[in-house]
Formats: sequence, structure tokens, C-alpha cells
Amino acid sequence: MSKTSDSDQLKQLVLEKYDRIGKNAAEGLKITGCCGDQPSGLSCVDYEIFAEDYAPLQGYQADADLGLGCGLPTEFAQIKVGDTVVDLGSGAGNDCFVARQLTGETGRVIGIDFSPSMVAKARENVEKLGFTNIEFFQGDIEDLPLPDQTADVVVSNCVLNLVPDKRKAFSETFRILKKGGHFSISDVVIEGELPADIQKSAEMYAGCVSGAIELERYLSIVRESGFKNLTLQKKREIVLPDSILEQFLTPPETAKIKESGAGIYSITLYAEK
Repeated sequence: MSKTSDSDQLKQLVLEKYDRIGKNAAEGLKITGCCGDQPSGLSCVDYEIFAEDYAPLQGYQADADLGLGCGLPTEFAQIKVGDTVVDLGSGAGNDCFVARQLTGETGRVIGIDFSPSMVAKARENVEKLGFTNIEFFQGDIEDLPLPDQTADVVVSNCVLNLVPDKRKAFSETFRILKKGGHFSISDVVIEGELPADIQKSAEMYAGCVSGAIELERYLSIVRESGFKNLTLQKKREIVLPDSILEQFLTPPETAKIKESGAGIYSITLYAEK
């Protein structure tokens, strides 16, 4: 199987998973795990393992919070009044509404999501609130539907780990940022080596785990994309329950990974163009 074919299959898997979550959200069903309505017996990662609490942040809208993030990037994003903010993987609009509170009526917020149903849900949310300076578009983070130098600030929450070609994703992020602009991105990375069964599992990919890469490799990709002044704003260990690990590993293998020191982490990273 070619690399392109692998990439396309992973994208399709992610699209199906998140489109299902978006459709369920549109019907008033809040799904916090990747399973949604998939058949029993398939592996599932509960996103609440990763998520942090947005409720204390000004601008928070509960209807837009599907519990799919792994950090609070907008809290660290240094958004100013009048800024144009782009959210990569905007889902139902959670970070966009927090960003809008910070950028104010004179600013602009743009959400990009791969899933048509997520975009539809986000547009429904913004229409209910009556905001006129938030827009949502369907698009691929590896080929963003935005002009060069659009954004003062880019945010993203637990999405770039799902993108097969992270170099393209960060190259596109660099392209759409204005000179002197910056990003604040929350994402999942690993330190150490995860077992092959977890790394190769498509289901774990859609659950944000096997799509994650090693922290130093992640930082290297960001630097090689042209960014400077990288700052690790936050780092938090994600502990997968044994009930999830045991779907992929034998009990001795589960014990081995714990003893190895390999870990899964949520990071929030800042960098400038």
C-alpha cells in the first residue's frame, strides 16, 4: 500500500468518525468517545481522557463544546482586540467563540474543519448567537482554503495529530499567518516508544493516540517550517486506562509499557512567524 493510499485512508477514517460525532451533536446527542454509534467490539478512546474544562473561560458556549480537545489553546494564545484568528479543526466552534470574546467585535474569527457536519453544527451555533464576525468553512488542514497572511493568530486543539502529513499542516499554518503572527496549538505527543500494536491501530489513530508523534520530532517539524521562538506553554500526561490498553496489549505488554517510561502527553505550544 502506498504512502498516499495510507494517508487517504486515515483521512477518510477521521472524516467518518468526526462527521458521525457532528451529526449526533446536531441531533442533540453529546458524544465524548470516538465510538459514537459504531458496532460493539470495536476499540474506542473516550475523549474525556484528553479534554480540559472550558467552562471558566469567557465566551464559552456549552452547545459548541463536544469535549474533543486536549488543552485550552485560546487561553494561552495572546489574542488581542481586533485580531483575525483562525482555528484549525474548529469542530462545533468551541475555541472560535472563546477567541471571539477576546478579539471583540472589531476582530474576525475563522474556523476550518474537515467534517461537513461539524461545519454545519458550528454555523447553526453562530446563527443562534447572532455573531457576524465568525465564519466556518470546510477544508483540509494540509491545503487550507485561505489566502496567504490571513491570520494574526492561529489556534488548534487536538487536531494536528490526526493529520497524516504534519509538515504540510505546519507549512500551511506558516503560510496563512501574517508576518509577526503566532500560533498556540494544543496537541497530543509521545515520549518514548509506544508498542507497535497501538502505533498501527487505525482506531487509536482516530482517538488521537497513534497519530501522535514523538515530542522532539514534533518540535523539529515546527522549526523546519520556519517558526521561531517556540515555547512549551503547558505539558500534561495523559494516562490511558488499562481497559483501553488491554484491547491492544496483553497484560504483560501493558505492564511493560508502564515500566518503560513511554508516555502520552498533551502539550500547548506557542511559536511565531
